[in-house]
Amino acid sequence: MTASVAILDYGSGNLRSAQRALERTGADVTVTSDLQEALNADGLVVPGVGAYEACMKGLREVRGERIIGRRLAGGRPVLGICVGMQILFERGVEFGVETQGCAEWPGAVTQLPAKVLPHMGWNTVQAPEDSVLFAGLDADTRFYFVHSYAAQTWEMDNDGTALAAPKLTWADHGGPFLAAVENGPLSATQFHPEKSGDAGAHLLLNWVKGLR
Repeated sequence: MTASVAILDYGSGNLRSAQRALERTGADVTVTSDLQEALNADGLVVPGVGAYEACMKGLREVRGERIIGRRLAGGRPVLGICVGMQILFERGVEFGVETQGCAEWPGAVTQLPAKVLPHMGWNTVQAPEDSVLFAGLDADTRFYFVHSYAAQTWEMDNDGTALAAPKLTWADHGGPFLAAVENGPLSATQFHPEKSGDAGAHLLLNWVKGLR
């Protein structure tokens, strides 16, 4: 059975590159801002590039917070990518401006403490052994990052969420930051799997397999 994936179009993100990458997994992919299409698909992808504040403004305009919340309440998978991961946290702080996020996870997205920003290029990650997203990938596998901000701490203990205990994947650029989170039906990556070659394609296939 072919899995259906909706990519949420809210004016931000590499929509077409994400669409092409997901289509290569064999999924039936739609780019949409329609509430029902986004709710009814087997999986929802929330991309994002640019500023946290601008992404949240666009998300609210298409009722994206409601879509994400309703899907998760029903145990329906959601995958955030780059800023689409960041907006899942409570808030983002950029250029001294604090913006409220979707608050699916606690904590703030803040600037990386690195001498060189943005963090642009290929980097390794440290994934837990029981990760579903990274299953079948070697520890030295590299993924493509483009960002200056990230969640750098995890403030929720394993008993503090109605979702499954989180699987946390870390990377380092001037200090540790969350490269990916798997939390029941809600998953996200700070890197761009659609720009990460065979490694990214493998990760997306792992996610799509879980939809079937």
